[in-house]
Amino acid sequence: MAELDPFGVPAGGPALGNGVAGEEDPAAAFLAQQESEIAGIENDEAFAILDGGAPGSQPHGEPPGIPDANSRKQEAEWKEKAIKELDEWYARQDEQLQKTKANNRAAEEAFVNDIEESSPGTEWERVARLCDFNPKSSKQAKDVSRMRSVLISLKQAPLVH
Repeated sequence: MAELDPFGVPAGGPALGNGVAGEEDPAAAFLAQQESEIAGIENDEAFAILDGGAPGSQPHGEPPGIPDANSRKQEAEWKEKAIKELDEWYARQDEQLQKTKANNRAAEEAFVNDIEESSPGTEWERVARLCDFNPKSSKQAKDVSRMRSVLISLKQAPLVH
């Protein structure tokens, strides 16, 4: 008679959780499959790219880490092109920054002149410039038609103190 382990399963054979012996463990099969795939990837040309070469560019007798003259020349051209494009980008950014600064200075100057220009009777005109009197501009906002009509009437006939 065969020897049994403490759980009543015949010793020597793999057993699953359901007590049936002789079937292959799915976890072990999965691990074996993953290891074989990893071994296949390690032998693939993808690692040659990571090591610095292109796939198939190096002869079999040459080590993959040594770049040839063409690749060095191409790399130097790419670096020159990248430096040139970067300089152009910085020039465009600087130009845009200067335009923005000029626009902001002009807007600030107009704002300051507008604030200092406070003559009596122009208060409602200044308020009206800040308001949007187009009733179709905002469809999601609350109805402000009454407020709009009050501001327009005050602009046309200001209150006298």
